[in-house]
Amino acid sequence: MAASDKFASLIGSIRPEATNIVIFGASGDLTKRKLLPALAHMHRWNLLGPNSRIIGAVREHWTKSHWQNYVHDQLLRYFPDAVLNPSSWRRISDKLDLVNGDLADPEMYQQLVKSLHAHEGKKNTLFYLAIPPSWYACVCQNLHDAGLADESEGFRRIVVEKPFGMDYESAKGLNTQLQTYFQESQIYRIDHYLGKEAVQNLMIFRFANAVLEPLWNRNYIDHVQISVSESLGIGYRAGYYESSGAFRDMIQSHLMQVMTLVAMEPPVSLDADDVRDEKMKVLRSMREIKPEDVGSIAVRAQYGAGEMDGESVPAYRDEENVADDSCTETFAAVKFHVDNWRWQGVPFVLRTGKRLPQRVSEICIRFKEPPQKLFQCDEDTVRHNELVFRLQPDEGMHLSMTSKQPGLSTALRGVQLNAPYGMMGSGMPEAYETLLHDVMLGEAGLFSRADEVEESWKIVAPILDVWVKEKDISSYPAGSFSIPEVDKLLDDCEGDWRDLGVHYEE
Repeated sequence: MAASDKFASLIGSIRPEATNIVIFGASGDLTKRKLLPALAHMHRWNLLGPNSRIIGAVREHWTKSHWQNYVHDQLLRYFPDAVLNPSSWRRISDKLDLVNGDLADPEMYQQLVKSLHAHEGKKNTLFYLAIPPSWYACVCQNLHDAGLADESEGFRRIVVEKPFGMDYESAKGLNTQLQTYFQESQIYRIDHYLGKEAVQNLMIFRFANAVLEPLWNRNYIDHVQISVSESLGIGYRAGYYESSGAFRDMIQSHLMQVMTLVAMEPPVSLDADDVRDEKMKVLRSMREIKPEDVGSIAVRAQYGAGEMDGESVPAYRDEENVADDSCTETFAAVKFHVDNWRWQGVPFVLRTGKRLPQRVSEICIRFKEPPQKLFQCDEDTVRHNELVFRLQPDEGMHLSMTSKQPGLSTALRGVQLNAPYGMMGSGMPEAYETLLHDVMLGEAGLFSRADEVEESWKIVAPILDVWVKEKDISSYPAGSFSIPEVDKLLDDCEGDWRDLGVHYEE
């Protein structure tokens, strides 16, 4: 059985009903790199409902054949198997439709109404807003005014991308705008990190294995490290990144969500609101950050010139469209505390950065050292006991422990107990496939609720307020982990920062 068939067999009969998938911003970068390949994969695995359609909404004066050619070219680049097989491409092409117009023009939405009513069967519709957040309210208002928020003929759901606001006030305002035109149950705030296999398996690992639960608390866990290291620079994203920075781009929007999954209590069920209620309890339990404490619990820096893979790379300030005196951080780290019964005194340390040596994302649960050390070891060569959920690369779970070296001495060594996800090969779904599938099924557990978004912004507001007033920023050489002052975040923790360069064997 092929890897893709294995995955489809695991899904079983969980296939959504026929759905009209309307993509606003259909000619944009997100659509061509992520959405179209994800939908093509889902179609290949028979995970799109019968008679589903993919409707592009574009400003360009395209024809339907132009849209079909565009999709063909992008799939040829990002998922060639979907189009190199003529019958496969024909089935995808038959699902494609198009509406043209300006996002602010009500006429385009009337075209969309006609397109939906011209199609036989239920009018289930997913609206994917692959557009800048500044357009969300305009599109939602026009959809509502055209009657496209009404669910009398089938479900109507909107999917919005990050960033969701730039601070608490803007996030709250955006929530208010969206909820004016759609019910909260119709709004899906997507976070592709929560669609990753390793993140989803975190909940399974915690709540389906009773052996771990007695250890998952302050009595046995010293601290938690959540890391996202990127080797690339900002590329073409300077316009966005200059107003966002690493903290907003990754920590507030992604890593804090992952942290809530690590720290949450078992939900009473897997219903979306029961899961999100437990995540909210974590956020509400987080220790308040005072402005005078920011310097001791948060670090930021910006990459300077350096070397990556033997080639010189420019400093952030020398990137195209970046201000010469920019103080935007490309590295950010923060230490949070969750002041509840389970986690009192256990630091959660989050870090992320660009132009670092490796591309790695992982969650590290570091356990406390034994109360009495009967065996002496070289701290530089023997890793502390820790459980790692590796998101990329080498996806899987890895438990490191201390063992005796073979021989007559009592010399110690570290050993790895590995549970890789590689056994599914190319059949393992990408994050966007998982999340799009959940939206069509109405499963909202992996999506942020309005109160979660607003609470997370409240928590980090003091850090952002302090940083915006600072007119200077530390730097680190591109291609290195030499971040000034970052080690102080682990002063009250056992061990150092995890070596993200470790690779695990299957």
